[in-house]
Amino acid sequence: MSGEKWVYEYEHGSAEMKGLLGGKGANLAQMWNIGLPVPPGFIITTEACKAYWVDPRGLMDSVWPQVSDAVARLEERTGKVFGGERNPLLVSVRSGAPVSMPGMMDTILNLGLNETTVKALAEASGDERFAWDSYRRFIQMFSDVVLGLEIGEFEFLLSRAKGEQGCSYDHQLTADSLKKLVGQYLRLVESKGISFPTDPWDQLRSAVEAVFKSWNTPRAVTYRNIHKIPDDLGTAVCVVSMVYGNLGEDCGTGVCFTRDPSTGEKRLYGEFLVNAQGEDVVAGIRTPRPISDLKDAMPEVYSELVRLTDLLERHYRDMQDIEFTVERGKLYLLQTRNGKRTAKAAVKVAVDMVREGLISQEEAVKRVTPDQVEQLLHPQLDPSLKFDVLAKGLPASPGAAVGKVVFDADEAERMGKNGEDVILVRPETTPDDIHGLFAARGILTSHGGMTSHAAVVARGLGKPCVSGCEALDIDLAKGVMRVGGKEIRRHEVITIDGSRGLVAYGALPLVQPSFTEDFRELLSFADRVSKLEVWANADTPEDAERARGFGAKGIGLCRTEHMFMQADRLPVMQEMVASTDRDERLEALGKLKVMQKEDFVGIFKAMEGLPVTVRLLDPPLHEFLPKVPEMTERLEELIAQGKGDSPEACKIRVLIQRAESLKEANPMLGFRGCRLGIIYPEIYEMQVEAIFEAVVELMRQGVEVYPDIMMPLVGTYEEMRRLREMVDRMAQRFEAELGRKIPYMVGTMIEVPRAALIAGDLAKEAEFFSFGTNDLTQTTFGYSRDDAEGKFLAEYVRMHILGDNPFHVLDRSGVGRLLEIAVSEGRAQREDIQIGICGEHGGNPKSIAFCHRLGLKYVSCSPFRVPVARLAAAHAAMGLID
Repeated sequence: MSGEKWVYEYEHGSAEMKGLLGGKGANLAQMWNIGLPVPPGFIITTEACKAYWVDPRGLMDSVWPQVSDAVARLEERTGKVFGGERNPLLVSVRSGAPVSMPGMMDTILNLGLNETTVKALAEASGDERFAWDSYRRFIQMFSDVVLGLEIGEFEFLLSRAKGEQGCSYDHQLTADSLKKLVGQYLRLVESKGISFPTDPWDQLRSAVEAVFKSWNTPRAVTYRNIHKIPDDLGTAVCVVSMVYGNLGEDCGTGVCFTRDPSTGEKRLYGEFLVNAQGEDVVAGIRTPRPISDLKDAMPEVYSELVRLTDLLERHYRDMQDIEFTVERGKLYLLQTRNGKRTAKAAVKVAVDMVREGLISQEEAVKRVTPDQVEQLLHPQLDPSLKFDVLAKGLPASPGAAVGKVVFDADEAERMGKNGEDVILVRPETTPDDIHGLFAARGILTSHGGMTSHAAVVARGLGKPCVSGCEALDIDLAKGVMRVGGKEIRRHEVITIDGSRGLVAYGALPLVQPSFTEDFRELLSFADRVSKLEVWANADTPEDAERARGFGAKGIGLCRTEHMFMQADRLPVMQEMVASTDRDERLEALGKLKVMQKEDFVGIFKAMEGLPVTVRLLDPPLHEFLPKVPEMTERLEELIAQGKGDSPEACKIRVLIQRAESLKEANPMLGFRGCRLGIIYPEIYEMQVEAIFEAVVELMRQGVEVYPDIMMPLVGTYEEMRRLREMVDRMAQRFEAELGRKIPYMVGTMIEVPRAALIAGDLAKEAEFFSFGTNDLTQTTFGYSRDDAEGKFLAEYVRMHILGDNPFHVLDRSGVGRLLEIAVSEGRAQREDIQIGICGEHGGNPKSIAFCHRLGLKYVSCSPFRVPVARLAAAHAAMGLID
């Protein structure tokens, strides 16, 4: 262990070394090496962090000589002495993971202060108030991060000190008040049985260990779980000489983005505070000023900041999130990283950077995730909606949400897991609230700005957020917030609009957002990369139009039974089901055919030039009948009214008798799908006639139509042969009438294991396969979906018996193995067989990646998931999803 290189100075690092130096350390090294104004420092590697987990004491003993050497060189560079009695060197100790985790791990500022060095700092700076304020901040942060003491007790003493002096802000406290407060802080630590360390070297060693430990705090682990960040990366430790934004009116601190992280607009965006340290901006303790005000407050600093931020964005070719400090009029950059942004901003920034020549189309596609596309489809408030505004805050993260007011992160998580919509309301949020933020529909805070913790995390999670809503008086103890004379208690419902910073009482209606041109352009980039086509499941002309608008290249599943469920059609369908002989059935089917043809005309027209896969009737017939208990109850009412012989009563008796005769012990595996078409061929013949009549009508009008007729639940070769023969026989009649060929195909849905296992035989007759993975998952696992999801599946996932819910993410080792067999044997029999997937998995990114690997032609999903699937298909082709 002693031979390892654990410590790197900036000149030995670069932006490419994020795995070893962490994102913060690698970027500090890069900025230093290109000559930007960065305070000198050094980095302890992520490998040291990982070694610390194995042997804490051995690692610290091994790393410490390298730390001592690095501090000595830091003293040479700064002209200051660590622990010195004249010109003391103070440092910040900050975490820096390879993947950005804003606010999740720990930072300590002003390390190196004690009763001697604080006096030396006062003399060197010429500002006694500043020195004691720095000491006060250091004790508070060190006690919280390293000693594990409750920060609220320190905040109470701070609030009391401000009250005694009659001031509102920390920076208004006098030197004498701060000296007194430091004494109170130290006595508070001693009252816990802890001796506050006075040796700067002991402070540094403890702080480094605390940062290593912070990698495994509950909030950091929760954040990694949410964002799917590996647990074994570790964090680097950045030790950087302090620069001060709290020395006076020519000093300050701020956070800025090179573009607007909410909208993606190309403008400097952020906030700053005069005479403050960095945590004041992000903690929401003081309300910061917009970065545009810096132009008037410090014009030269503003010009330099604009120049450097533009340089950094061009260097990294991405939007940057930059922390800076101004000390005595000099600008220092403390950090740069790729900025967290909303889904809307991610799309705009990526597309704009393609137009600006900074990145390629492929790179733009990489930078927007399927999860972000899903966020783009989140509801909004209708801009034209008129409503009473309860309060106004800052539009910190766009989108709108309706939910019950909850003041506690644990309760938000508990209610969210139970399927309840909640709005987490806090004075300000902290990293420890991450689980509640994730569970909530939206976030509302009374303090904090556009770069506060709540705002940054909400944007990363794709949650709407209104921050800095100062009109709110939040009483956490009583579980109530007050605004404008109105009290809103826990679990009352509110609506927040994070796009405009508005809060309303009660539930307002939400609308789906529309596509922007930037979004359409990004998806066109994705389509050029993808190998898989994305089709849609659509049962009506309206669904088909919507799917096409979302960019679907065909319809992979049109469920004809849904056409029979409409109020004006269901009685005719029930008439058909209740028929006692073939003639009665044919009469009802004739009426249904007219209705079906009308729908097919609309769907084929909406999808002109694209394929439409029509699945013939699938559910068991009893599903179209009313429930027997309901019919029995109605019959008893009629009898009680003396209407037992009425036409209605007679009809109900027939329906009850028919329902009883159709009753099945296990309907999912019973008389449904192609079995209906075999036993009652007239049902499928009616549907096929309706399809071909619609096709002929449109082809005569010059409309390009490509119908694919799909047989559900096929499990034997003979079923497939007979049904294919029926369709071909009917097609010949319509082709003769039309005078030319109809470009149709006949295929099957593979949704029972036997169909997958005899795919080679089925492919002798089937021209296409479509995997119905919903039922295939049920029949492979032997799970009834409704029962499994309601009773044990969530626990199976929690206990790691299953990695994922197999109805959400395709089970590769079981169901996926059946898909592999069917694809291989189907193609061996029919080389040009068309194969796709139309279960819900068709919209799941991980499942789409598996379909890409199998070489399927398409995935089909609900119209609203088409954009997600298009991007996921591109990411699968680029190897970004495995």
